[in-house]
Amino acid sequence: MHGAVHHVELWVPDLAAARATWGWLFDRLGYTPFQEWEHGRSWRLGDCYIVMEESPAMRHEPYDRLRPGLNHLAFTVGSRAALDAIVSDGTRHGWRLLFPERHPFAGGPGHYAAYLEDGQGFEVELVAEDPPAKA
Repeated sequence: MHGAVHHVELWVPDLAAARATWGWLFDRLGYTPFQEWEHGRSWRLGDCYIVMEESPAMRHEPYDRLRPGLNHLAFTVGSRAALDAIVSDGTRHGWRLLFPERHPFAGGPGHYAAYLEDGQGFEVELVAEDPPAKA
């Protein structure tokens, strides 16, 4: 599809840690292992894949999602129940819930989502696809 994302590549300071946290999340989101090499790993869903690489060419400065550059990746999740289950299990897999005082509406009313951060400072937003319940 013209203009679709082909792949995303994230350079991480600790590939083993990224494999543990992201690998678990990608599995929950339906991604499958795609490629593996000495300094990296990728996961695929449909035509798009995501790479985690601890590149030897990487500058060893801490990642900060609040600096210019990538702030977070956002993924859709099939339902509110599926999102809630990922959030519930996430802490056992290296994820921390951001904005817990406003969860699950930290993105605004009617936007049922979770914002999670891994131990290396990378953030994901998980957005429930099912519509809000009618009052």
